[in-house]
Amino acid sequence: MIQLIERILRWLRGGSLKLLVLAGIILLISGTLSPIGTIVWWLSQEAENLGFKKNSTPLQLSENSNPVGTASLNCYIIFLTGVGDFSTNELTPGEEVFLNGLDRNHANCVIVRDVFPYSVANKSLGGERFLAPLWNFANEAQGWLGIANVLIKVRNLWRFAISADARYGPVYNQGIASAIIDRMNAAQPIPRSPQPLKLILIGTSGGGQVALGATEYLDEWLDAEIVVVSVGGVFNGINGFDAANRVYHLWGSRDWVDNIGTIVFPSRWPLTFASPFNQAIQQGCYQESMTGYHEHDGAEGYFGEKIARTNGIRYVDLTLQKVNQLPIWSFDNDSK
Repeated sequence: MIQLIERILRWLRGGSLKLLVLAGIILLISGTLSPIGTIVWWLSQEAENLGFKKNSTPLQLSENSNPVGTASLNCYIIFLTGVGDFSTNELTPGEEVFLNGLDRNHANCVIVRDVFPYSVANKSLGGERFLAPLWNFANEAQGWLGIANVLIKVRNLWRFAISADARYGPVYNQGIASAIIDRMNAAQPIPRSPQPLKLILIGTSGGGQVALGATEYLDEWLDAEIVVVSVGGVFNGINGFDAANRVYHLWGSRDWVDNIGTIVFPSRWPLTFASPFNQAIQQGCYQESMTGYHEHDGAEGYFGEKIARTNGIRYVDLTLQKVNQLPIWSFDNDSK
């Protein structure tokens, strides 16, 4: 299979039209099969695990779920990566810098790094039964063969589309919410407390949509104040806005990707004033802010480690500063 992939890539070399044709074919095939995987996963789950039965919840707390020495932990930060990522445990160096910075600055928060927003079962691409060789090759290819990484982005874009889809999104987003709770418990058992937890979901690129999609189920299953921070995220303007206490969208002046959501999703248009997105604006629950001279990704992206010429610090540090300046780190409970 690897030899076949290499032959295809050699055929594509130097031909941008050929690349577009192949990407279009892959896009169609992936788009056809993506919902099937979500439905198959859903059929394999018990109703109780997905909260379909009345008064059911995927979260079971024991009386001893507040461990000794962790009474001050009242916050979880869940990071959801962009469409270029391969797995739950392969964050870029810049993303690690960003999360380590949050960890240092907010000692009362637990960082959850291992939720893969492009798998309803929270499995890395290398764990897929049939296509694992393809995804592993695309992830590890070097030199001009590195263009194979576009296959991962195309594949993940379809999961983003499922999250935003009114037909398949409810199942997909419940699965992601369940994975978030599972990884929260793995990182630190969720404490039983009379005060609501603070959940801060930080999603970049397609992870912004998935974070918002999971929010309504996290709000149903947990007693928590939920804040969503979109870092150059693309989202549909429907999911999550009725459940999140606050939504913040951060964007870079050179990031054209984050503008896609305002174009392709009618619920983001000013004329659809009754949409959840526009209602959140009117109620003051949604705010936008520019991070700086960021591109969408790469060395000068939100998590890039290149030094910014405008102020002499790394692009990732600019993002970290902006997130730390958001009014989300006081733990007075906001009303929805």
